Amino acid sequence: MALKRFYKVCAVETTDDGHAVTLDGRSIRTPGKAVLTLPSKPLADVVAAEWDAQGDEVETDSMPMMQLASTAVDRVAPRRDAVVDDIAAYGRTDLLCYRAEHPAALVERQATVWQPLLDWAALRYDAPLMVTGGVIPVDQPENSLAAVRAAVAESDDYGLSGLYSLTAACGSVVLALAVREEEIEAETAVAASQLDEVWQAEQWGRDPEADSRRERLRTDIHAAARYLALLRV
Repeated sequence: MALKRFYKVCAVETTDDGHAVTLDGRSIRTPGKAVLTLPSKPLADVVAAEWDAQGDEVETDSMPMMQLASTAVDRVAPRRDAVVDDIAAYGRTDLLCYRAEHPAALVERQATVWQPLLDWAALRYDAPLMVTGGVIPVDQPENSLAAVRAAVAESDDYGLSGLYSLTAACGSVVLALAVREEEIEAETAVAASQLDEVWQAEQWGRDPEADSRRERLRTDIHAAARYLALLRV
């Protein structure tokens, strides 16, 4: 979506309520028309830089920090509990819990990359998750699922926006939480979440459509990880 650039000067104004990005002195608003007041000045600075980097037309898709912050206000805050539930629900079918049964090399690669992350979640949140072979669903312990939900709910509305984007892009709430907690970096989450697809490409060759999809998800993961890091500063 593009619109004509209608401003000249981008700035950040700090008040007791937070940090507002202004365009020619007027605070920016979310797509839902709410004034966007950011909790972190580094995030506000980056959002302002996104607006300042626009040319004659404003390309909203080129402003991921603005999009994630706006989502927090327009979509997360009005239905916070439902968003927490949506993120935590990934714990029932988390990518890291569903392992190949063969070939042996893929089984070993999954165990090497994925199991330490499940072990970390078990220790960090007291949330051990069961592992299964194949695609048959496995029932996860309800206590573990409750612990995962509690961990997700530790994020404020702004954090939930980034965590939701990470979880959806990774297919794993464990990976998303590990990025939030700085246990792993964004590129490690990319590699873990795309392990199976990369394996298939190694065996059968690259597919342009699949490569494009993986790159889009990689971009989403890095954007959400950067957004969460800016909230922490």
